[in-house]
Amino acid sequence: MEIVQVVALGLIAAVFTLFLKETKPELAVFLSITVGVIIFLSLLKHIARVLHILQEITVRANINILYLDILLKIIGIAYISEFGAQICRDAGEGATASKIEFAGKILILVLAVPLVVVVLETIMGLIP
Repeated sequence: MEIVQVVALGLIAAVFTLFLKETKPELAVFLSITVGVIIFLSLLKHIARVLHILQEITVRANINILYLDILLKIIGIAYISEFGAQICRDAGEGATASKIEFAGKILILVLAVPLVVVVLETIMGLIP
């Protein structure tokens, strides 16, 4: 799905959501979630291509694949927590959205520790 189609789908969903919020707010949230999932699924082939390219670069550069896995998990957590938080905000749950974002940041921090250790060890190895 190209960007024009994504934007068109989003605008149509936004209009329907505005009408639904007045009469059936639970359906408006469901519509918002559904459109988000449809857009994500339509972009999976592009995501797969990016992942394939990153794996090839990692192998060519002789970098441990573990580091790429960690980086991809971090990116995934960032996107998923942002998506969840936006859905909560759409439903009027700003406090829950903030907690989802906080949890995402903590999980990213935990996953990033091995990468930080490798960078620090590399720097210490360069210092005489």
